[in-house]
Amino acid sequence: QLFRQEGTCYQQAKQALHAAVPDRLQGRERETGILRQFLREHVLGRRPGSLYVSGAPGTGKTACLSRVLLDCKDELARSRTVVLNCMALGSPQSVFPALAQHLGLPVATGRERIRSLEKHLTAQGPMVLLVLDELDQLESKGQDVLYTLFEWPQLPSSRLVLVGLANALDLTDRSLVRLGAHQAGSPQLLHFPPYTKEQLTCILQERLGQVAGDPVLDSAALQFCARKVSAVSGDARKALDVCRRAVEVVELEVRGQTLLKPLPGGES
Repeated sequence: QLFRQEGTCYQQAKQALHAAVPDRLQGRERETGILRQFLREHVLGRRPGSLYVSGAPGTGKTACLSRVLLDCKDELARSRTVVLNCMALGSPQSVFPALAQHLGLPVATGRERIRSLEKHLTAQGPMVLLVLDELDQLESKGQDVLYTLFEWPQLPSSRLVLVGLANALDLTDRSLVRLGAHQAGSPQLLHFPPYTKEQLTCILQERLGQVAGDPVLDSAALQFCARKVSAVSGDARKALDVCRRAVEVVELEVRGQTLLKPLPGGES
């Protein structure tokens, strides 16, 4: 019975430390506010535009945007939202048929495919919000894919709002120099810095605070983990992983002790 109770607290702790999208993102209030403001201004305000979100892995880019999209679901209901993870595409060019499929456009090839998408995105209709995660995967020779996508919101009577997320801070400087030439065309930039030791400690405490009973990992251990991870990368996923593994180690130790305890009443 003891282990059964103990066991559930470890299961709950491991569950709480999974990298799911939490209700509130610690230390990302500023970024969440900017994302929400951008979507309201452009999608709800029917003003085409683009936003480039950069930051190292585990700094909360995807989690923040997912949270904002969930929170604004009702507001965005009258527009069309398409989310593509570019890592899952076979090649940079594959983004076009994938988008066409999501928008329910007939299958076309080559230039015709891009032309039919442009026609669709400049015709009358609801705003289209296109979110491209892992945008760095679309870098190609001459950057024609990225240019095409970022130029779409600039087309006359465009109804596209584009949000691209990437690890590289300088993708736009490096790859989209031409866009900067006409300043209005360059995307708005939002950078997610690495998490600090304090922010990582808060994230871990908040997650483990969801588990009833005594804390599974003590506060000094959490601070030690946060300090180490912030020194290397500031990657929240890394910090959650380390703590999850620590809980597994404790769980195995407790299971070993529980199984070896002598039975009450001196029975062997």
